[in-house]
Amino acid sequence: MANKIRKVILGLLCLLFYLGPSSPLQHDTLVQGQELEFMAELYSAYGRFKLGFTNVGGSPFHIGIWYNDNRSLEDRIVWLANRDSLVFSASSLTIDDNGSLKITNFGSDSFVLYSGHEASDNVSAVLLDTGNFVLSEISSGRQLWQSFDYPTHVLLPGMKLGVDRKTGQRWNLTSWRSQEVPDSGNFTFGLHPNRTDQLVILLHGDIYWTSGYVNVNSSSFRLLTNSNYSFDYTSNENETYFSCSAADADYTKLSINYLGVLSADKGAIVDCTSASSYLNEGCVAKENLPCRSLNETFSRVFGSWHDIDGFKFNEGDNLTLMDCKAKCLNNCSCVAYASTNEENQTGCEIWSTGPGIASTDASMRRTIYFLVKNVANRRVNKWWIWLIMAVGAIIISLLCFLGNAKWKKCRVEGERKKKQKLLIQEIGGNAIPSTVHDKVKKQNKDGQARHELQIFSFESISVATNNFSTENKLGEGGFGPVYKGKLSDGPEIAIKRLSRSSGQGLVEFKNEVILVAKLQHTNLVRLLGFCIQEEEKLLIYEFMPNKSLDFFLFDSTKKHLLSWRTRFNIIEGIAQGLVYLHKYSRLRVIHRDLKASNILLDEEMNPKISDFGMAKLFGSKGLEENTNRIVGTYGYMSPEYAMNGVVSIKTDVFSFGVLLLEIISGKKNNSRYHFEDPLSLIGYAWQLWNEGKSLELIDPTILEESRPPFEALRCIHIGLLCVQDQAKDRPTMPDVVSMLSNETLKLSSPKQPAFFTNTIAEDLGVSEIKPKNCSINSVTISVMEAR
Repeated sequence: MANKIRKVILGLLCLLFYLGPSSPLQHDTLVQGQELEFMAELYSAYGRFKLGFTNVGGSPFHIGIWYNDNRSLEDRIVWLANRDSLVFSASSLTIDDNGSLKITNFGSDSFVLYSGHEASDNVSAVLLDTGNFVLSEISSGRQLWQSFDYPTHVLLPGMKLGVDRKTGQRWNLTSWRSQEVPDSGNFTFGLHPNRTDQLVILLHGDIYWTSGYVNVNSSSFRLLTNSNYSFDYTSNENETYFSCSAADADYTKLSINYLGVLSADKGAIVDCTSASSYLNEGCVAKENLPCRSLNETFSRVFGSWHDIDGFKFNEGDNLTLMDCKAKCLNNCSCVAYASTNEENQTGCEIWSTGPGIASTDASMRRTIYFLVKNVANRRVNKWWIWLIMAVGAIIISLLCFLGNAKWKKCRVEGERKKKQKLLIQEIGGNAIPSTVHDKVKKQNKDGQARHELQIFSFESISVATNNFSTENKLGEGGFGPVYKGKLSDGPEIAIKRLSRSSGQGLVEFKNEVILVAKLQHTNLVRLLGFCIQEEEKLLIYEFMPNKSLDFFLFDSTKKHLLSWRTRFNIIEGIAQGLVYLHKYSRLRVIHRDLKASNILLDEEMNPKISDFGMAKLFGSKGLEENTNRIVGTYGYMSPEYAMNGVVSIKTDVFSFGVLLLEIISGKKNNSRYHFEDPLSLIGYAWQLWNEGKSLELIDPTILEESRPPFEALRCIHIGLLCVQDQAKDRPTMPDVVSMLSNETLKLSSPKQPAFFTNTIAEDLGVSEIKPKNCSINSVTISVMEAR
């Protein structure tokens, strides 16, 4: 019974890895009859956008689309389906039997986005990587509805600002009500209501800003003279609209905020509240009352009005803080204003009597805006004296607290630097400063020259990577991001920057530096040096211009670059590298995470094994060990390691067999290759072998070559020998090298492999060991452990 429970738990864990956000391609379509339930999310094909329920601003829920990155949710939101009609947590997004797209709202009527006219089972909705949510007929491909026709506050590439001449529908951007409340606000950006040759921003229907008349015969025009953003004009019998484009490749969106400021990714481009002339170009001047001057400003104070109630406007007017300021300026007796709802800055209350601020009742305090001239001339009463004294006491207490915290921080920082210095000295026995030329050698006890690591400064690495710019980023793994760099003296390098969330500390970093530095082989990636400075920990490797093997192997447009001879050379090189690790290196090393993404390719497509973050060391006489922490990648783990934590050189042999089958077939092991049974690549290869159809496993791009596939068939045979269920049946890596190089050597018949199908929950069930750090093919969690 206990074994069954463990199997179910481990199966659910692996299912979460397969179906989680790391695989967005599984979640990009909503089909008819399916519901997108609360807390579920729909991903665009390449994971750039998400669609789901969101409580942006702390309100009840909306259906929205947002960027899938790490910015705040308010900055990422690009579209809301029901911005003025909230829904609750029991709601869902669905396509009903009539093909209608609607939000079913618990306890109230559904919110219909598109209404189908007759029963249909031929409709689906997909979130595109442009941010457009499209409802279409499956059979004909005819588009029924799209979110781009109903913009909110953000304009994305491909959206329109204009009017549909047939239906009268207008495409405008509408601001939020406040910074936190996404309901429809005061400002609208779009085509002029009475003209078709200019863009305007409207405030309550009145022109607030105008682009001026546009030469519609020109191909495009710039919104502002200093802006990189231009608009293209289209007009025909069906529609008239402007669409936005940018000279800057980084352009992703244009948005209007609750203050009427039109912004792009690089900052504001229209701001009628700004003092900068180039930002308020085109703003329409407002007429002031005779009792008001143009330079009147307000001062902000946090407190409560003393014993006097102001005039509160009707909450149904949906007034924002900016509306409240306008109400005050349009009333000659108004001296102060404030939002009635402090949390989301909505509603309005104004005062016409002299100011009196109190702060005794904490529940009544809020942000109040006073006319500066009235604040300067008012008499300070006793409440202000008490307030100043209280604030002074608080400031003194705060300064004492901060001073104590600073002292503790300096003490901790001093201890950390001391430990860091000792660590550098410990590694430094195998390293030289970067100021010394990298050809410097030391003599070891045997009198032989050995490779020396360089200690790089963080500043030199920052310069080499252009301050770790996104253009130089090569990728990211469990250790952290990897960047391409170029040193001042010319050579290109690859830099692995330890992420603070990776779980690795100084001790693990030291272990990896020392380990990789001692491994010197033509088929292993070479460590050039390292950097430890404050919180930064970096590893500097030789640069591999052709990236990793998976970049070519699993890409239908690039795999033709891997000829059979290239693939066979890669297979032999990986095998030679493993032989060195297992037999000839000063340390007996089990890699434990051998896979296509960890095989780097140099300029001549020679393979180099990389990423030793999970490597385990053995003594000279050790054959196998048990470990309490299972790390690696599902699909490449041997059964005895995945189930019982038994690690040996045969662990790497199994991974090599899986990788060998992937290189021959051009297919990923973790995919499924059978309609009836969920066969993995191993199971599929075994089935074809037993049926005498192994030729079908070979990548078609290999079969197109004139060379007979004898070597490829022999490699399939060797791969099946390497993935046999029992470790004792698998060959050693020296045996594998002999099999690859000696075609006359007779091979034994393989026995049934491990993990015949993809039912991992059944295959991995018996162990007491909890696999805390595992991943699915594309991502590795690199966690070092004591050896």
